[in-house]
Amino acid sequence: MCMVKSSSAISNTEYLRDQILVLAEKNGFVEPHYKTILDYTINNLESNGLGKEYYGYHNIDHLLEVPFCTLLVGGSNKIPNMSQDDLKHLFVSAIFHDFEPDKSTDKPNEENVLRNLQIDTILKELILDAGVDFEIIKALIHRTTYPWTGQLKHNAEDAIQKCFDASEITKGKPEKQEHYMWLGWILSIIDRTSSYVMGDFSKAMHVAKMNSHALGWHPNVLIQRSVTYFEEMIKNESEIHGMVLNCLPNEMQKNFKTTVQKFTELRNEEIQIKNNFENKNLKFTVKMELSKTKKNHEFTNTLHDIYLELPRPLRFNETSFIDSLSDPKTILTTLRLNDENGTIIGFAKGGPLENYILRAEINDENSGKRNTVFLEPIALKMGYWGLGAGRQLRQSFLMQSHTMNFSFLTSFAFRDVIEKRTESMEKAEFVFKFDPERWDYYRIEL
Repeated sequence: MCMVKSSSAISNTEYLRDQILVLAEKNGFVEPHYKTILDYTINNLESNGLGKEYYGYHNIDHLLEVPFCTLLVGGSNKIPNMSQDDLKHLFVSAIFHDFEPDKSTDKPNEENVLRNLQIDTILKELILDAGVDFEIIKALIHRTTYPWTGQLKHNAEDAIQKCFDASEITKGKPEKQEHYMWLGWILSIIDRTSSYVMGDFSKAMHVAKMNSHALGWHPNVLIQRSVTYFEEMIKNESEIHGMVLNCLPNEMQKNFKTTVQKFTELRNEEIQIKNNFENKNLKFTVKMELSKTKKNHEFTNTLHDIYLELPRPLRFNETSFIDSLSDPKTILTTLRLNDENGTIIGFAKGGPLENYILRAEINDENSGKRNTVFLEPIALKMGYWGLGAGRQLRQSFLMQSHTMNFSFLTSFAFRDVIEKRTESMEKAEFVFKFDPERWDYYRIEL
């Protein structure tokens, strides 16, 4: 059986696409329209900026991981109530479950997904060619709504009922409706677990960071919310979750279980660090680093390891990171445990704006004037967020920038953070806003 190998690398789009087609053929879906549907979907999303360069959880890789795992689950023959026709509907729904080429936020909007499917005449024809009921496809996609609680659940259930009433397969047939709700639940579990079974823990952490970044979470809640995410699924949906996991190859089951265990361990470490900090068993010390220190091999490797914990969009000038540390124009402040010689747990780094290649959309009026310092995103070891460490580093960097006679500071931050700073003493101003990321470029006067 083909499956994506356990690797820290993110699944390759082309590789996933090929493996989906291999599994589709093994499951009896040999007609050419499945390949056409898959390729059309991939090309559509990539042409709208949602390919491998898009850093959100719901990117092209995730969209492909779901149909891949759907075929693994369906092809396992471990679910007796799932027919070939059921799997066909699940497979097509999985391909389209996050089809939002015009997305405005990373979190899927099922209504918008279905709107895109309905207005795309080519896709509608392809769906009909596949021999599936479009209303059932819509119902299954609605069932992937998350979280399945409160108003979201209520709205989705209403929409699903309309689909059932419009389909000849389910109209006036409660047992059929219940069956497709059950299939939709299976698809929902696959949707929420696929990215965490497709690789080792480093892959899972990367996915969690993508999700956290896309949702605008503060880094200090990433581990806690990840643990809650897994716990709720395992405890509250144990029957379906267990059934789906049992249908996957042993290696993928192990990946998921190891991921849950390691996130739990990280959460326990976070709690211990917080307790030590609150009980004054540890403290943070800011240190402005000198040029001599910046050239030390052990020092640079330590910083590089912390730097790599940042989500990918937050790593500026990644290929030249170590070299940039020895640049005399680089401003660098480290955060250490207890005293100036203590263990390094984070840093703030930046330099003249002209040293950075930013996104093409940004046209900073101060570029070339040598009056602006760019602050890279604060880097901290996991477990130390939320204790004021980031604020200390940022304030130290601002002080250094001021003493070096820069007039302005620019950086990136989440939109809500910048909005608060526009009303603070900093008087921050937006320079450019990015959607759907909401990770914006701003400026303050020093």
